[in-house]
Amino acid sequence: MLLIISFIIIAFFIFSLFHTLFHQKLRYCNCEICHAYLTSSWRNDFVNLGDWYAHLLRRSPTSTIKVHVLNSVVTANPSNVEHILKTRFHNYPKGKQFSAILGDLLGRGIFNSDGDTWRFQRKLASLELGSVSVRVFAHEIVRTEIETRLIPVLNSFSTEPGSVLDLQDVFRRFSFDTISKLSFGFDPNCLRFPFPTSEFAAAFDTASMLSAKRALAPFPLLWKIKRMFNIGSERELRESIDVINRLAGDLIKQRRLTGLTNKNNDLISRFMAVVAEDDDKYLRDIVVSFLLAGRDTVAAGLTGFFWLLTRHPKVENRIRDELDRVMGPGFDSVTASCGEMREMPYLHAALYESMRLYPPVQFDSKFALNDDVLADGTCVTRGTRVTYHPYAMGRMSRIWGPDYDEFKPGRWLDKEGKYRPENPVKYPIFQAGARVCVGKEMAIMEMKSIAVAMIRKFETRVKGSESTDTLRFAPGLTATVNGGLPVMIQERKT
Repeated sequence: MLLIISFIIIAFFIFSLFHTLFHQKLRYCNCEICHAYLTSSWRNDFVNLGDWYAHLLRRSPTSTIKVHVLNSVVTANPSNVEHILKTRFHNYPKGKQFSAILGDLLGRGIFNSDGDTWRFQRKLASLELGSVSVRVFAHEIVRTEIETRLIPVLNSFSTEPGSVLDLQDVFRRFSFDTISKLSFGFDPNCLRFPFPTSEFAAAFDTASMLSAKRALAPFPLLWKIKRMFNIGSERELRESIDVINRLAGDLIKQRRLTGLTNKNNDLISRFMAVVAEDDDKYLRDIVVSFLLAGRDTVAAGLTGFFWLLTRHPKVENRIRDELDRVMGPGFDSVTASCGEMREMPYLHAALYESMRLYPPVQFDSKFALNDDVLADGTCVTRGTRVTYHPYAMGRMSRIWGPDYDEFKPGRWLDKEGKYRPENPVKYPIFQAGARVCVGKEMAIMEMKSIAVAMIRKFETRVKGSESTDTLRFAPGLTATVNGGLPVMIQERKT
């Protein structure tokens, strides 16, 4: 019997291999770009894959390149971004290829769907996240997390001279607490000392990293074979997703048992009111997508922001002056109201400038539904992965001028000191067109709230920041600094 089963498995493997080879061309190219990608020789000159792409895109006359082994077009050209996200939006869906890569983790969630499924989630999310009650609820969650958890944690480290705190980990714990409360009505209580290990958060980290590695694989057949036989990284991915499914399922069942009332402001309660009662899998996909967006992107944005502040004390001092002007001098209040934050244009500009250089999502891909020609004349064949690259776009002199590599919040202010927004196709940090981020304002509110509290009450210095000119990133769906952001915290004196 064992011999028969082994024979069936081998036969199935051979059939799958030939089926994949027949329906999907395995691409190999030995051009300069493809050779550097396949051999990782780009690492000889660049710290991050994104820096290598930025170099190639700056060198290209059209700010567009082709990576043949990935069947991919990569662009940092704003005209192409507008073409992809607005002009020809319907020709550039996420696509079946993208859904296959992230389907195990995100399922039918908003970031992994197209068509009616995507439109339904987007419409409902826009209505809910734009409502006054949800915004007030979100601000209260953030304020409470700052006052009862973030400040006490930072205070405890500030009283121990020489102690080092991983600020990236703190931000991830903070945002995981807040987005869990907002999404599930569940408090994982991650931001308390000594820092506990969250099974949910750990599984989320692993699943995100391994799903991102799928997207970077030049030969998708390899990870598909590993998934088929449940071995290696695919076994680890499946185990992580099993944890996510179990915990998310438990929370959904608990919410169904407690019932829905008008007092439930969490997103899952609002989605449950309109999603079929027997479709808990769909609810799981929706909420996991919001967890990914609300946790990782906010933490990534704040990590880059505070790393830059350490290297630019004049910017930090100017933000403090603005906080004193709006909130009054002293440290009696460290949390700002939404109205007060609207009166802080320089802080707003500094956050946007930091995300120009260190965007939370460094690149985004679509797949061409039909043959097309981009705005710069690049030909795109059906099924090609088309990637626009915000990380590289923030490093283009054609877009930002010769000082593109400088951290200058002033570029976002007019002569009167008022914030001056940029065209989103030039700054697609929150995407553009029909897929523009529905949680943008909520994310900015959370980032500003944390920045206000920390800058007003503490001096934060990154350990060893003088020894590196850039951050080093680990593979992931969002920008994660390899090794975290070790800082020394000191409470400010009046």
